[in-house]
Amino acid sequence: MLFSEHNFTHRHAHPVGSIEVITGSMFSGKTEELIRRLRRAQFAKLPVEIFKPEIDVRYDEQEIVSHNSNRIPSTPVGHSSAILLLSADTKVVGIDEAQFFDDELPNVCVQLANRGIRVVVAGLDMDFKAQPFGPIPALMAIAEHVTKVHAVCVRCGAPAAYSYRLNEREERVMLGEKESYEPRCRACYYNGTNA
Repeated sequence: MLFSEHNFTHRHAHPVGSIEVITGSMFSGKTEELIRRLRRAQFAKLPVEIFKPEIDVRYDEQEIVSHNSNRIPSTPVGHSSAILLLSADTKVVGIDEAQFFDDELPNVCVQLANRGIRVVVAGLDMDFKAQPFGPIPALMAIAEHVTKVHAVCVRCGAPAAYSYRLNEREERVMLGEKESYEPRCRACYYNGTNA
């Protein structure tokens, strides 16, 4: 039997959603790329809802703000389950700083995608100790699309995938910017190069 294109056509009773993950080190442009994708969806007149963890108040309590000062309104939430309370007509959901959410976030994203919603998530893949961070590894595993972005190593100029903490504090979650972290390549991160 010959296979025609018709044999491979999927038939869905409801719209098909998806999960996209944008990840990388600090200063790699994750939030910038998230904002770009969400603005394109808004330009296409799709109903968009955007969320961030309520603990992230570095630039603004309400808006998501990139290092380049691009901003987009968002809803701060304390637990990922609150994201499920979005309006029924939502077609696209954006989630920033996903590493700070609880471990239920992947399940929340699956529920949204199964409702036919496009879910775009941005977050750090590793903490300052180069360990997988929060729910990001699980999200990467279940996502249809994963984009890993890189910063530039401030020590040697190579592509940077690591977030180097510049102080001795040991807590895993420590909100900070250039005064506390810098992007580094593998060699400069593991050599601890400070010169």
